[in-house]
Amino acid sequence: MDKKTAVGTVRILIADDHTIFRDGLRRLLESEPEFEVVGEASDGAEAVSHARRLAPDVLLLDLAMPRVPGMEALRELTTDGGTTRIIILTAAIEKNQIVEALQIGARGIILKESATQLLLKGIRSVMAGQYWVGRESVNDIVEYLKATAANAQADAQAKNFGLTKREMEILGTIVAGFTNKEIAKKFNLSEDTVKHHLTNIFDKVGVSSRLELALFAINHRLAEPVS
Repeated sequence: MDKKTAVGTVRILIADDHTIFRDGLRRLLESEPEFEVVGEASDGAEAVSHARRLAPDVLLLDLAMPRVPGMEALRELTTDGGTTRIIILTAAIEKNQIVEALQIGARGIILKESATQLLLKGIRSVMAGQYWVGRESVNDIVEYLKATAANAQADAQAKNFGLTKREMEILGTIVAGFTNKEIAKKFNLSEDTVKHHLTNIFDKVGVSSRLELALFAINHRLAEPVS
């Protein structure tokens, strides 16, 4: 940019494929005395190129972008070993993506629906050496990652109705129409063990017959038929 950057100014690069959103974000950021938007990128490839050329203090990076997805752009830039702090600014993100982004090297995760003050506070927190996730700063990122991963695993188990890996495998064979004897042979189990697994599965999902179980599995997309 033509104007000289003041000492202490945070130089920011915006990477998002929506022009109107970028324009609004630029105006918002430049209304704050300590922020300067030094560039904009409309896709992931531009984000990587501009970040390498401009070396901004902060890159606000959307995940859903053309050419190079945001997560891939994040991976490329963190591999470079640069000093740019990357904040994921996105409309939606899954817990596993939060964990992945932070493990790759993102310093913050902010949803686009967040209040203006949360966005500004998040940028300032990241510039102060902290991490920012959602609505608050995070000092111990290792502990946060452990907790988030554990919560994600618990959510996955809840979606599977608490079924174990073996029970999920047996569920697939029920959908495929296997008999207990065939299931026992396939998994090298005794028929009594198969019956025990089926009893547990019935109890967990709340059905009382093999047909009900197969229909339940199909309706909840719990298992694919196996051969």
